[in-house]
Amino acid sequence: MKELWLIDDGKKWDSVKENVKNAIELGFTGVAVRDEFRERVKRLGNIEVEGVQIFRIKSADDQEKAIEIARSRSRVFLDFDDWKIIPLENIIAMKSSGKIIAIVRDVEEAETALTTLESGADGIAVYPKSRDELMQFTEIAEDQRNVILSKARITEIRKLGMGDRVCIDTISLMEVGEGMLIGNSAGFMFLVASESEESEYVSSRPFRVNAGSVNAYVKVGEKTRYLSELRAGDEIEIVRFDGNTRKSFVGRVKIEKRPMILLKAENEAGKGSVILQNAETIKLVNSNGEHVSVAELKEGDEILVYLGEKARHFGIAVEESIIEG
Repeated sequence: MKELWLIDDGKKWDSVKENVKNAIELGFTGVAVRDEFRERVKRLGNIEVEGVQIFRIKSADDQEKAIEIARSRSRVFLDFDDWKIIPLENIIAMKSSGKIIAIVRDVEEAETALTTLESGADGIAVYPKSRDELMQFTEIAEDQRNVILSKARITEIRKLGMGDRVCIDTISLMEVGEGMLIGNSAGFMFLVASESEESEYVSSRPFRVNAGSVNAYVKVGEKTRYLSELRAGDEIEIVRFDGNTRKSFVGRVKIEKRPMILLKAENEAGKGSVILQNAETIKLVNSNGEHVSVAELKEGDEILVYLGEKARHFGIAVEESIIEG
């Protein structure tokens, strides 16, 4: 996910406190304040706190220094003179593990920072503003998380026996066309729909995705998790049929024995499979954002999938030769 930070190097605690309270209530990742205020901030709420350490980019030499800093620190706050895109592109491309947090002055700079080189900076930071203005940056940080979805054709549908199925109940309400990316491999994942449609058999549960078998992967940001390891409070990613994503959290996970069905699909770029509960309320999503029940699915039908990196180690993409069936 993209990080969102408030930088407040003010000297008056009462003013800093109000700005920090706004950041906490609006869901900011963290705040950077003077060292003498760090402990006070921690008592206001559960939010990351750092000292104010800003590296300013004024020249090509500064760019090289920033790259080195990003290789040695977990996070670096960068401020660009006259806000230029090229230095940020270079730093994003050449950094290693450190997170790049770009300081921005307005909404336009924020959108640029979060989309530079497609993946964008790891986050943005802003100086104190009104609560309404800060909320705009919150919305931008959430909106800039997206994935590229592709059409794929169903090539095989096969009923299986009983298996352990995972339901993910989130703390958010989903709409028709939204769900989660689930698959037997990280390189080919299916958009499994939320239970946001009414059925003649059960009421809608728009907070839920009946996600599939315990062995499957679910995409969460740049990583994957096994469905079986999800717990209450874990971050989860909600994906819409147009590729827009948003963050939510697991409210609870239900694992129950249910009859299962194997679905295989492919397109010109790859192929993959997923195992879902065999029930009419379990649905995939097509390119129009419509839900398609597994009970009505036929070979040749088109659904939406995500093509990602195939090799994973503890949920993180790695350069490795691997074959998954």
